[in-house]
Amino acid sequence: MPIIDFFDRGWASSPDAVAYCTDDESWTYDEARELSCRIGHALLDEGLQREGKVAVLSPNAPLAWICVLGVWRAGGAWVPLNPGNPAHENADLLRRFDVEVLFYDPALADQVEEFVRQGLDLRLVALRPAADVTVLEDWLGGRPSYPPVVVGQQMDDVVAISPTGGTTGVPKGVMNTHRSFSVMVVHQMLALAYTEDEHPVNLAAAPMTHTAGLFSLQTSARGGTVVVVPRATPEHILPAIEKHGVTELFLPPTVIYRLLDVLADRVVDTSSLKYVMYAAAPMSSRKLRAGIERLGPVFIECYGQVEAPAAITFMRPEEHLRDGVVADDDRLSSCGRPYPLVRVAIKDPDEGTVLAPGETGEICVQGDLVMKGYYRDPERTAETIRDGWLHTGDLGRLDEDGYLHLTDRKKDMIITGGFNVYPGEVEQVIWSLPEVEDCAVVGAPDADWGERVTAVVELKPGRSLDEDAVVAHCRSSLSGVKTPKQIVFVDQLPRSANGKVLKRDVRQRFWAAADRAI
Repeated sequence: MPIIDFFDRGWASSPDAVAYCTDDESWTYDEARELSCRIGHALLDEGLQREGKVAVLSPNAPLAWICVLGVWRAGGAWVPLNPGNPAHENADLLRRFDVEVLFYDPALADQVEEFVRQGLDLRLVALRPAADVTVLEDWLGGRPSYPPVVVGQQMDDVVAISPTGGTTGVPKGVMNTHRSFSVMVVHQMLALAYTEDEHPVNLAAAPMTHTAGLFSLQTSARGGTVVVVPRATPEHILPAIEKHGVTELFLPPTVIYRLLDVLADRVVDTSSLKYVMYAAAPMSSRKLRAGIERLGPVFIECYGQVEAPAAITFMRPEEHLRDGVVADDDRLSSCGRPYPLVRVAIKDPDEGTVLAPGETGEICVQGDLVMKGYYRDPERTAETIRDGWLHTGDLGRLDEDGYLHLTDRKKDMIITGGFNVYPGEVEQVIWSLPEVEDCAVVGAPDADWGERVTAVVELKPGRSLDEDAVVAHCRSSLSGVKTPKQIVFVDQLPRSANGKVLKRDVRQRFWAAADRAI
């Protein structure tokens, strides 16, 4: 069904309930629906066509997300922008994805001025009052508060053009449709079960321009409340859990690590939590075990990518346990099993044949969850979707019980002395050190081996560790080929807006240095 229908489903059951709130404001379902309808009418009156491109540039805020709902009311395609990106990167996305209208928070006016200087032809609408700009409420005028009619709307219409994470190059524009987003929401509703008398309260802490916004849709479909905080930090997250009785939230692993560090020294009532979704990057088994021991069996793994949004495989809280105790590392390091509306196969990257359980190959996905393609890029679309299968670029294996184990990105695999080394295997060992906050294992140039296994390590605040200790710990669990030959300590690893370590940036540091030395 059209993606906006999920919000309207919640509205129909609870029109007077709080749909979105912050510490300073709240919106009922009626209020949010009426405003989104007025936005939809205004966009159509401006001449927006089906699948017309509209971007939203804002920090986390209910009003910004309601604008996204308005875009969908008009049959448009939402282009998410990360407010933390440099202006030139967002300008490039606006240009390449043919954006016509931009809703923006005046706090980001400097970026908007840069867009104007670059000659971008945009209809600009500010979300809040500011000098000499068109403000949303004035722009809406007396537009109707009932849903507009979009003629000819189809389930395969594009509803979002999302930039890929950019960890391997210039971001591509992933076209998702009513169909693919609907499957994503249904998958999340199946995974995050509630009884009829339970009221879901979702905490949108990670950027709503990314997974947190999409993960709010299953809450809205149930008439629940979405609590919006400005940043994904313990200082914002923990008080919100206590104050609002949060039942579910999505966080990348790196933020969960920081929460656990804080909870080790602070008493916080987290008893309302039913689901803590973790995704966007692999998670340390040791730290996941510590999280279960502190918060209880509330963790739910969600593996997906923008091309198959958020919902390829999942592992429910009870699957993190075996016979009532925390499961072994092999289970905890898995991505769970496929959702019911997709097919997952492990294929030989060269031959394309389906591999047997236990064999490592490329993770391939088939079903209505899969994107329509890359915007204005038929060649890369054809490379990625072949014979009806999405080739994810991720390497992994399925075990005998059907659990998916993610090994690495194909482009992240290290070839050293003719041997293949999967960074994820090495990272799991380094993560098990109690002093380590996070790490990234990459291949650095080596005159003899081609690439040498290199670990870039971020320590917990106030902790210390030396290179020899890391190497010795790895040697106790790994072969000599897999044991890092170089350890580099950094204050902070580079990360995307969604908390994923940017291995491209980590790797580039070493290869750029090698180029300068030639």
